[in-house]
Amino acid sequence: MSTNVYFIRHGIAADREDYVTDTERPLTEIGDRKTHKIAQKLKQLGLNFNLILTSPLVRANQTAKILQTNKLSSKVEEFPALAPGGDINLWLRWLETLPPKNNRELALVGHQPDLGNWAEILIWGEAREVLILKKAGVIGISLPSVGLPVGNSQMFWLTPPKFMLN
Repeated sequence: MSTNVYFIRHGIAADREDYVTDTERPLTEIGDRKTHKIAQKLKQLGLNFNLILTSPLVRANQTAKILQTNKLSSKVEEFPALAPGGDINLWLRWLETLPPKNNRELALVGHQPDLGNWAEILIWGEAREVLILKKAGVIGISLPSVGLPVGNSQMFWLTPPKFMLN
């Protein structure tokens, strides 16, 4: 039984100054276009997620819907802990509730530095603020088949978007 988690940062979003709250900022036209290209590349690479969890913020939701539109998953759910400042422990508790499955591929769409920090917690047991996830970038983490994932997971993918846009 294996679980792979793909942390995917939202695409390029509108400037903060242009919106009353950060939660309302959408993807820009360029962000939308580049995120579609990234999603197409992920599909070409054979990725297919059992589920996409997304931050409730507009730009993350749009990114998750782009992944869904490109047939990377049929299921998208909002997960409040993926909002900026969210608690990984809420996600870990949610993960424990999932029924056993032979192979599971999950996508988590959210924000930096949180996604990078969550990946570090899974790998090293603590956030070191070393992993930088660019907009529309991907970090792939393989969770252990037995035992706690914190400090026992393995990174197998760290890709900035520029390497997937060519």
